[in-house]
Amino acid sequence: MLNGHPGSHREACEASLRRLGVERIDLYYVHRAEAGRPIEDTIEVLADLVRAGKVARIGLSEVSAETLRRAHAVHPVAAVQSEYSLTTRDMEADMLPTCRELGVAFVAYSPLGRGLLSGRMKSSDLAQNDFRRNAPRFAGDALETNLAHLDTLRDIADQREATPSQVALAWVLAKGVFAIPGTKRLSYLEQNIAAASLRLSADDIAKLDHAYAPGRFAGDRYPTEGMKGVNA
Repeated sequence: MLNGHPGSHREACEASLRRLGVERIDLYYVHRAEAGRPIEDTIEVLADLVRAGKVARIGLSEVSAETLRRAHAVHPVAAVQSEYSLTTRDMEADMLPTCRELGVAFVAYSPLGRGLLSGRMKSSDLAQNDFRRNAPRFAGDALETNLAHLDTLRDIADQREATPSQVALAWVLAKGVFAIPGTKRLSYLEQNIAAASLRLSADDIAKLDHAYAPGRFAGDRYPTEGMKGVNA
């Protein structure tokens, strides 16, 4: 259960400072807003931590544009982190314009659609303990349906002598946001770094925008309970 009690934020910050062995955290995120607790209460506590010199900047994750505005009115928010990729584009409607208006950095997590955009995934690749098995986007027929949508991504990757993952990352970066892809392999890390130098043409971006318009991929990114914590 999420606990947004003011005391819990102070305790979590102090614990992080001890573990990191530092006197100040550069960017301190609230990764989920607690349902029923005004975001203003949370930001007031974090603002106290900024004034105390224990936190340099405040970040939020998976909040709505309205929540961001309310939080930003109490204390400047430096960054918002949410899932954003060719598979998940709902942030474009309200959140990205709001971030640009307020001067808030947007950080895209899972920019490769949790591996779906790698072009290498197969349904048989998901181990029994893989959390994606519980996500509607990867369950049942949805995964096979979604994997069948990758032709445009592969075509552009071939034209650019790149991998589908690199093109997917380059598309995210072309939107003027930051990306934090995750990987367990050094070779994939090196590919991800190289994607920062891949410059897609306006035509490439237009083709990707059209082929992967919002709603193109089947299934929510989290189970029903998990979806309650996003865009809150």
